[in-house]
Amino acid sequence: MSSQRLNPVRYLARTALLLALTLAFQSLRLGQAFTGPLVNAALFTATAVVGIAGGVFIGAVTPWVALAVGILKPVLTPAVPFIMLGNASLVATTGLLWRRNRYLAVAAASLVKFAVLGGSVRYLLHLNPKVAAALGLPQLFTALAGGAIAILAVALLERAGVIPQPPQPPRTRASSAHPG
Repeated sequence: MSSQRLNPVRYLARTALLLALTLAFQSLRLGQAFTGPLVNAALFTATAVVGIAGGVFIGAVTPWVALAVGILKPVLTPAVPFIMLGNASLVATTGLLWRRNRYLAVAAASLVKFAVLGGSVRYLLHLNPKVAAALGLPQLFTALAGGAIAILAVALLERAGVIPQPPQPPRTRASSAHPG
């Protein structure tokens, strides 16, 4: 992603700003249907703007903060490391695929996060079924929605010149020829 091109101060500033934005989304306490897509959008956007390391950092901090301030119920404490792992898997998958195809990156990353969280709930965690359900299919939908938001947000940031636009493939002679 673009973290390799950023100087260290700009990288830290952008990472801190994206972390603050993500924590602000969480603090709204709007419920999973709204907060989930916003937090996932912040993770996708962070990965596009500051890279995998910054995105993983944000994805690791946010579940602990949510638990500490009561956004996550104490019954989900055993799930926090798996939420972190799910966030990290979303970020890493996004980081590997974003430049190739943003839509593919969002779809694959959402599925990987869903698999990590769903697998941990099914095979590793012993949670109340009603509580466990929140870490299942809703995670796929909130990740996909967050990815759609992030694709728009990153495009707007690129158009505004806040972050560099991806390099365009070179035009070949055949594609630049005028019919005639």
